[in-house]
Amino acid sequence: MKRGLLAENSAREFLLENGMKHIRSNYRCRRGEIDLIMEDNEYIVFVEVRYRGNQRFGGALSSITQTKIARLRRTAEHYLQRFDPRGNRPCRFDLVIPGPGLSSDCTWIRNAF
Repeated sequence: MKRGLLAENSAREFLLENGMKHIRSNYRCRRGEIDLIMEDNEYIVFVEVRYRGNQRFGGALSSITQTKIARLRRTAEHYLQRFDPRGNRPCRFDLVIPGPGLSSDCTWIRNAF
């Protein structure tokens, strides 16, 4: 649990350093959870943070399943219905993978899915 929070903090700092604005962390509803919600110019960006201490089971990127993507989309829809009901703003889904030892040397995949 603590490692997950550290990974999210590392990812958030990385995105802030790259010009994004933080809106919210750990948005939860019955449909699921989104790690970070950020703002990138006119975009609302839903960020999934994935960290794996070792690559034995395929690493962070391979842990994103179609089920996980569907859950993220449903949660993002819930967020947008509550906080952007007119649907005026474009959105996207990004993936951030913190570097080894949770360094700020992150891999950032824009429009990941």
